[in-house]
Amino acid sequence: MRIAFYAPMKSPDHPVPSGDRLMARLLIRALGMAGHSVEVVSEFRVHAGSPEAAAEVLAKADGELERLRRKWRAEPGPELWFCYHPYYKSPDLLGPAIAEQFAIPYVTAEASYSRKRDGLGWAFFQRSVGDAIRQAAVNIAFTERDRKGLEDVFPEARIAGIKPFIDTTLFEAITPAPDPQRLMTVAMMRAGDKMESYKMLATALSMIAERPWTLGIIGDGPLRAEVEALFAGFAPGRIDWLGQREPEEIAVLLAKGSIYVWPGCGEAYGLAYLEAQAAGLPVVALKTAGVPAVVEADMTGLLTPDGDMKAYARAIAGLLDDRGRRDAMASAARRFVIDERSLAGAAKELDLILCNHAGAAHDR
Repeated sequence: MRIAFYAPMKSPDHPVPSGDRLMARLLIRALGMAGHSVEVVSEFRVHAGSPEAAAEVLAKADGELERLRRKWRAEPGPELWFCYHPYYKSPDLLGPAIAEQFAIPYVTAEASYSRKRDGLGWAFFQRSVGDAIRQAAVNIAFTERDRKGLEDVFPEARIAGIKPFIDTTLFEAITPAPDPQRLMTVAMMRAGDKMESYKMLATALSMIAERPWTLGIIGDGPLRAEVEALFAGFAPGRIDWLGQREPEEIAVLLAKGSIYVWPGCGEAYGLAYLEAQAAGLPVVALKTAGVPAVVEADMTGLLTPDGDMKAYARAIAGLLDDRGRRDAMASAARRFVIDERSLAGAAKELDLILCNHAGAAHDR
């Protein structure tokens, strides 16, 4: 099928790297591998910082909607609209109307709906998300947590599941060579959940400062100075600030690490966890949000109680002290991602979902 791909929060072509951008790009590649023709049809960004700002975004959407209508009146249009990650701040203000006008299936991936946001001024904006979920030929959920969230609010919605995945090619080409005391993490340095995880990580590592670990941090962002301040109390040489790196560099750097440490506060799931495991690193994270969807507890990593920094520190120390257990988890982690969470596997699953749901709607 000719697929119109749209990510209202962040275009796949956005210059700032993030997990959202990466997953959007992976979905496009997976759809292409399955034989579909995919076009990113709009760069129109819908990301309101407040309910007041949302009203302004709504007013601007009409122009982009009319542009697409004119475009497809003059040339062959898409046969399916695929929207990635609509939620209360970033609803799809284009796809549902286009799908209805041109009588094509509408599909969402990683859609979410939060009832509590309706009471915080977002009801008028989030209504578009709910309408899209109900209209969709299928809503693709990446975690059981997300699936349940949709089912609870929209029991009539059509929902299918696909597990988070990555392109494992770079990692399969590398042989892990871990430094037994090397901890690694990869994360943007920005406000919100990312900053909270950095705070947690610094706190936990201060509890095991007597062990001879080093920490490599890959990432950058507007709060770089604040993150550096969190780790300023550690001895010189213990923290290695590696900055923003290209995917090929990240794969090589991870493969030299021993344990991947990132608490994961508020993570939808975290593709970096899959990348670390593919590189042969067991994960130590919190059992919170969507993290259990990408880490096999006690097999490919350790998940500790949310908010318990002492337990988190003990888990890191335990793997540092038990090389045999670390090595066993490292091997299991690498097998898990390469065998079960690859791009090629996801392409087959995604195509099957579209054939079973959107394909039937398209044929009608």
